[in-house]
Amino acid sequence: MTVFRCEYAWVDSGVRPSIDIAVVDGRIASVGPVDHAVRDEVVELAGVVLPGFANAHSHAFHRALRGRSHADGGTFWTWRDQMYRAASVLTPDLYYALARAVYGEMVVAGVTCVGEFHYVHHTADGSPYADPNAMGEALRAAARDAGLRLTLLDTCYLAGGLDASGSLPLRADQLRFSDGNATAWAQRVSLLSDDATTRIGAAVHSVRAVPRDQIAIVAQWANGRPLHAHLSEQLGENEACEAAYRVTPTQLLAQVGVLGANATMVHATHLTNGDVALIGASRTFSCFCPTTERDLADGIGPAMQLAQAGSPLCLGSDQHAVIDLLEEARALEMHERLVHHERGRFRPDELVTALSAAGHRSLGWNDVGVLAIGQRADLVAVRLDTVRTAGSAPEQVLLAAFAADVGTVVVDGNVVVANGVHRSIDVATELAESIGDVWRQVEEQR
Repeated sequence: MTVFRCEYAWVDSGVRPSIDIAVVDGRIASVGPVDHAVRDEVVELAGVVLPGFANAHSHAFHRALRGRSHADGGTFWTWRDQMYRAASVLTPDLYYALARAVYGEMVVAGVTCVGEFHYVHHTADGSPYADPNAMGEALRAAARDAGLRLTLLDTCYLAGGLDASGSLPLRADQLRFSDGNATAWAQRVSLLSDDATTRIGAAVHSVRAVPRDQIAIVAQWANGRPLHAHLSEQLGENEACEAAYRVTPTQLLAQVGVLGANATMVHATHLTNGDVALIGASRTFSCFCPTTERDLADGIGPAMQLAQAGSPLCLGSDQHAVIDLLEEARALEMHERLVHHERGRFRPDELVTALSAAGHRSLGWNDVGVLAIGQRADLVAVRLDTVRTAGSAPEQVLLAAFAADVGTVVVDGNVVVANGVHRSIDVATELAESIGDVWRQVEEQR
């Protein structure tokens, strides 16, 4: 047994001082006041200990665009062209190296589980690898080696867009995303299986990228597994869907059986009141990615309205302009303030739930996210003695701390990050090398 001795811990929806969390075989065996008579191994955790963070929406290779796309102007659609250039050079080996570094950055920031919205499936011309899931297996290996759990949200992507005439053909730079049809997608994904640190889920890229009849096949395959979809991230998506199908994207997904307690709608930015009611009544999760939604000029979604309608909220870092789930949680509240001109829209305990328990559930991990007996021992110690957090009340640490203030990260009872440093990965070096390799190969293609 290992005892994690917490200066403060987030227990029962609030901060409590001087807490011992005993862990046996990776699970929490007890939570209670510090017992100085304990004879087992004791690991001191300074600051406020929170449950492990869940990053419910990631595109690992987008990390290569950080610091390279922000000054170019344009729109989401022009940014997407640059993203496609990065995707064009990925191989299983390069993707493993990049994703391992990106996932390492996540763990250092307190993330203990990631949902990877994965659509780079095949070679650049669309032909499959000898192992048709080589890219997905590279992501699995990267997450395992970085020390966090993975939900691989294998993504169906079949069309190049949508307009009033229907689905458009794939562009040349989209070919590697597609299996041709949803039945072939399902056959390939069925070759994947869960393991101790990986769940296999499904995703509909968007109503733009998957025709209506094919979306239904993906939903049928998921059958209780996590099922995610990009939803109404851009007004152009709504306009195209209404022109083609005479319904909103939310209405379309409801009609074909996507919405439900195992489903998560990512972004959910531009919704009607009826859309909000459909998502809430079905208990579908809503995943907000505030740092991406502002970086790509998407807009601010109706987070509070969705929560009040019954949709559990979770968080993601999406295109990784920032990997800081504390900032995502804080931005959920701050964006509400900007829209409604009122502070304190979300309570701190609601932000912690979005940051942890709700995100894990949306990814199919129902035994983690709360510091309680029987839960997986995922712990994140946020320091209170940095230049950012010094003087903060412990119960308000979410409104002050950033990823740089994470000191210790424990995943399934194992210390993966100590003193803010990953124990097995030189994260900065691996990021620089793998991202450099991506852009060198992009330049060689020109």
